[in-house]
Amino acid sequence: MTAREEAVVAETAAEEERAGAARPAWPVGDAPPPAPAGKRPTGSPGRTGRLLRLLGVPVGRGDWRELAFALLLAPSAVLGTALIYPVLVLALPLSVTHLGLPLLAGVLTVGRRLAGVHRFLLRALLGEDIPAPPPVERGGTGAVRAALADGTGWRAVAYLLAALPLGLLLLVVAVGLRLYGLAGVLYPLWWRSVGADGHRGLSLGSLALDTWPRILAVAVAGLLLTALAGWSGRRLLVLVRYAGRALLGPSRLSDRVRDLEETRALAVQDSARTLRRIERDLHDGPQAQLTAVTMSLASARGRLEPSGPDGTVAPQDLERGRELVEQALATARTAVTQLRDLVRGIHPPVLDTGLDAALETLAARTGVPVRLRAHVPGPLPEAVATIAYFCASELLSNAARYSGAERIELTAERRDGLLTLRVHDEGQGGAVIVPGSAGGGSGLAGLAERVRTVDGRLLISSPRGGPTTVTVELPV
Repeated sequence: MTAREEAVVAETAAEEERAGAARPAWPVGDAPPPAPAGKRPTGSPGRTGRLLRLLGVPVGRGDWRELAFALLLAPSAVLGTALIYPVLVLALPLSVTHLGLPLLAGVLTVGRRLAGVHRFLLRALLGEDIPAPPPVERGGTGAVRAALADGTGWRAVAYLLAALPLGLLLLVVAVGLRLYGLAGVLYPLWWRSVGADGHRGLSLGSLALDTWPRILAVAVAGLLLTALAGWSGRRLLVLVRYAGRALLGPSRLSDRVRDLEETRALAVQDSARTLRRIERDLHDGPQAQLTAVTMSLASARGRLEPSGPDGTVAPQDLERGRELVEQALATARTAVTQLRDLVRGIHPPVLDTGLDAALETLAARTGVPVRLRAHVPGPLPEAVATIAYFCASELLSNAARYSGAERIELTAERRDGLLTLRVHDEGQGGAVIVPGSAGGGSGLAGLAERVRTVDGRLLISSPRGGPTTVTVELPV
């Protein structure tokens, strides 16, 4: 390796180290990095806290909120069951008649309302943010039919019926067992205050618990009971969380249908915008140029027609006709160039050689030096490759125009069925998606809409002062 090559390698390594130091703490959508060795993250319990939690002692706000949830779930479940269960028992046998259907629809409506209360409890006490399902479209005589066909209402009623045994069991385990265990742990302090038949302390059948070995054994048993209550309560809360996510929120199918409806609408809007842009570009560009060509050629033909008595063309008319033909030729060339650019805007021909080559072309045309790292093996679906190309073009243009960075990094890789495109710069930052700013299909909002048409997503990390990292993920 020559001295010049060694200098280039050293400079590249220094640039990577500076870029890594200036990057944000963690990418958008990822979990925060682990705390350095020897340092405990803020809010996490230490060794003493973990030991107390293992023994069933509430430590921190989270444990107390879980205990409060265990106290509130059973009463709310009893209230919900008392409201819907009698009517449900009456409505199900009568559902074969016209009288039972409105009662059943009312049960489902009440179940939906009560599900909102349980979503609030899960969010406020357990931090489980379950989105509310969309309302039922009702109107006129179809209100009962719409309520009966509402899968969300049926799942809400199922949760309310399941919440009663879960809530009672959670109350007994997390509260009752813990209180019994706490009483056992404190038994050495109060055993003298109880007793009968001349004996102090409790008795287990004919065995009196009045000696210190037996008293300490009761305390240890209480400690084990408290630990069992804490462990069992956490397991039951996992089950409650799962039931809440599965039954209280919108179903996956409805979410998927809604997402497909939105992406279909975005695709239709993008197609309409593309057609309007093509029509506008044709009208303002090649159409105007071809009209000018037609007029120039018509004028040239008029100049080149014989006008003299001997059937000849005057020299000045011949010269003027030649000028008009040259002008028409230049205008036709301009129209061809504009048509070529318009076709490239629809589908860049460079994509026919692969996305790697297309990104190399974009990097070379950008006004700011671009460091490209692309590894996209195998052919890509045409729609995905086109979207990736236009996203890279727009992001490089924005970074070169607005960031003020002296260097841009463009990374493209295909892994595990996902094409990831990342543009990073050390500029001034502050890039955000402005809602409602995608009218022209460009900008970050326009890119986000275009990416969603193929179930992709666009992530932005751009704090004030930089750096900026924009990641585009496209499923392949």
